[in-house]
Amino acid sequence: MYHMFGRKLLKTFGLAALLAIFLSPVLVQASELVMFERKSCIWCQRWDRDVGATYDKTQESKLLPLRRVDLDRRDKSDVLLDGPVLFTPTFVIVDNGREIGRITGYMNEDSFWGLLGAYADKLRIPRDTNRI
Repeated sequence: MYHMFGRKLLKTFGLAALLAIFLSPVLVQASELVMFERKSCIWCQRWDRDVGATYDKTQESKLLPLRRVDLDRRDKSDVLLDGPVLFTPTFVIVDNGREIGRITGYMNEDSFWGLLGAYADKLRIPRDTNRI
């Protein structure tokens, strides 16, 4: 009798584990900042010097972890983009695998943080539409 219970338990948890493995990419998808770059891009290098060195220590990085995509290596981004990436650096703000915003180019720290902050604020807004 106990062995039948053990088998049923194993079947149930085995199925749950299998579902978790297959559904985990869907469940884990969250917000991120995808940086499209090229090694030869001087503006990418400036961003690295001005912002990149401290990005991981900011509040924005907790909400939008940085992922880099090298366009010269033809890395795949696995992001549903609104359009092609033509210039580097291009920063794509992603939520659940879809582009929700884009910062094309890099001028200076202030403009980057201002634009990124506006997108981050949109992500921080509770998505509860039943509020009055």
